[in-house]
Amino acid sequence: MPSEGRCWETLSALRNSSKGRLRYHREWLMHYEDVLEECTSLPKLSSYSGWVVDHVLPNTSPHTQENSPDNSPSSGSASGLDKPSVLKSPVRSTPEPSSPSTPNGTKNTYESQHTEPIALLSSRAIKVEGCIRMYELVHRMRGTEGLRQWQEEQEKKVRALSEMASEQLKRFDELKELKLHKEFQDLQEVMEKSTREALGHQEKLKAEHRHRAKILNLKLREAEQQRVKQAEQEQLRKEEGQIRLRSLYTLQEEVLQLNQQLDASNQHKDLLNVDLAAFQTRGNQLCSIISGIIRTTSESGYPTAENQAEAEKTLQEMRDLLSNLEQEITRAYEVKKKQDEEEARIKMQESQVQQSSGAPTQPPVHSAGPAVTQNEDLQVKVQDSTLQWYQQLQDASAKCVLAFEGLASSKDSQAKKIKMDLQKAATIPVSQISTIAGSKLKEVFEKIHSLLSGKPVQSGGRSVSVTLNPQGLDFVQYKLAEKFVKQGEEEVASHHEAAFPIAVVASGIWALHPKVGDLILAHLHKKCPYSVPFYPAFKEGMALEDYQRMLGYQVTDSKVEQQDNFLKRMSGMIRLYAAIIQLQWPYGNRQEAHPHGLNHGWRWLAQILNMEPLSDVTATLLFDFLEVCGNALMKQYQVQFWKMILLIKEDYFPRIEAITSSGQMGSFIRLKQFLEKCLQRREIPVPKGFLTSSFWRS
Repeated sequence: MPSEGRCWETLSALRNSSKGRLRYHREWLMHYEDVLEECTSLPKLSSYSGWVVDHVLPNTSPHTQENSPDNSPSSGSASGLDKPSVLKSPVRSTPEPSSPSTPNGTKNTYESQHTEPIALLSSRAIKVEGCIRMYELVHRMRGTEGLRQWQEEQEKKVRALSEMASEQLKRFDELKELKLHKEFQDLQEVMEKSTREALGHQEKLKAEHRHRAKILNLKLREAEQQRVKQAEQEQLRKEEGQIRLRSLYTLQEEVLQLNQQLDASNQHKDLLNVDLAAFQTRGNQLCSIISGIIRTTSESGYPTAENQAEAEKTLQEMRDLLSNLEQEITRAYEVKKKQDEEEARIKMQESQVQQSSGAPTQPPVHSAGPAVTQNEDLQVKVQDSTLQWYQQLQDASAKCVLAFEGLASSKDSQAKKIKMDLQKAATIPVSQISTIAGSKLKEVFEKIHSLLSGKPVQSGGRSVSVTLNPQGLDFVQYKLAEKFVKQGEEEVASHHEAAFPIAVVASGIWALHPKVGDLILAHLHKKCPYSVPFYPAFKEGMALEDYQRMLGYQVTDSKVEQQDNFLKRMSGMIRLYAAIIQLQWPYGNRQEAHPHGLNHGWRWLAQILNMEPLSDVTATLLFDFLEVCGNALMKQYQVQFWKMILLIKEDYFPRIEAITSSGQMGSFIRLKQFLEKCLQRREIPVPKGFLTSSFWRS
């Protein structure tokens, strides 16, 4: 049917419109099926047509009404009536809530700038359309009102909640403040309670402190009284000890002066033919005794009354000895005087007889009797030639010191740096010498030789050479010699085997640089005068400390080193000297003679045996020297050496034993046992640590 086709076209146009694309309730068809049925009936005007005309058509512009019906969705379709009139209705647009065209702030749904033609198909359709538009308007107004009411309710709720939250916050703050106030009160009460307890405890402690202070004051007074008493006793003992020590020094000075008088009496020896050696020997022994007493007392503290009594006894014996010597000299003068008088009387009688007889005078003929031999006594002083040699070496050492005085005393930073580098380059290699392999020893030797030859060497990461300063060579030679002797004094004294590697390097340097060898001897003689051998004499006016230093002792703050340490240092230096004279640098020229060979060792041994022994010193040095150098001397001198060993045993041992006290017999017994064992085996053993061929191959 034509009308039915137009209905469906209308529905299609509605479906394609903006309203038709909206989604409605799914169950709408079941509740409103009559709407679809009316769409199938013939179109007729509805009772709402007037309302549509009043509300819709007046809003349509005349221009829109004049548009052709071809633009309408139903323009192309013919209705069942004779050309039904076509109305153009504005197309609904999207509502704008904030438009000011309506009283409630929303834009009229039916107003639009563009219109769309709508065909009035039937009264039912118009009714439906009108209902829809009315419903939309009512719904929009209801929704707007509901939204406004909801907003007002929400605002009321927000205000109510805000007021409630504000009230709760106030209650919370009040509760928190109350809680803090209670906590503060509780804390204040606790603090007050603890303060009261602390004050009570403090008062109790003060009372205890006052009580203890009283007890401590009593104890302190007692301790102070006891300390003062002990200090007074110590001061009294110290004063008495100082008085005794000064007395001992006075006694020693007097003994030394008396001993000088004994030495001065030596001039009467040739004149009177009096044997003064026994007096001189005993005088030296008495000097050694009183020196031992002072050394012992200085080590243990202050001298006791027994020490002073022993020293006075020694002085009295020295006085008696000098008195006896004077009596001997007086008797000798009287005897000589009587002999001279007797000879004069005989000559006078002979002259008278000759005058009376007139016979010519003939000289008496004396028969040639056997030659009278006199035993030469042991000496205390060194031979003049040896003393001259000793003095020459000391002068050479002093001259060398003057040669580099400018470098040593320079305040220039560059000169100080050069001096320090040269000293390290000279001393560090010597410190590295020990019982190391031969290859390492050769490197040390080459480094020292290169430094002395003017070649640059590496020391402390820098290149060092003696050519950096005109006085550099003298400085290095002096410091090198000093270091060699110091190694003997320290390293060899502690480790006897170290004498040989140090000595072989020193011997090799000595052969290539003779001045270094002379400086080694000068340092050795100065620190150990017994290596000359030389016994320094006490001179009038000399300070006792200076005399002790001349003897080789170390004196620090008026305190003399202990005898054991003194003997240990002397032993180390004698061992180094004994090793030097028998060793030669193996890589040098074997044809060249040793710069200071075994002949000097033989000379030293002969001279030490021609001098009076010293208590504890001579036995120690003889043992060290023979243990290190005895095997080499035995091979060199053979029979003559054994004769000297027998001389030591038969003649020198009694002299050493006579001056050695019971507390100093250790060194003498050690020497005696060593020589007796050597005589029994007829051989001096090779010293321990001697450098063999295997050492140089390693």
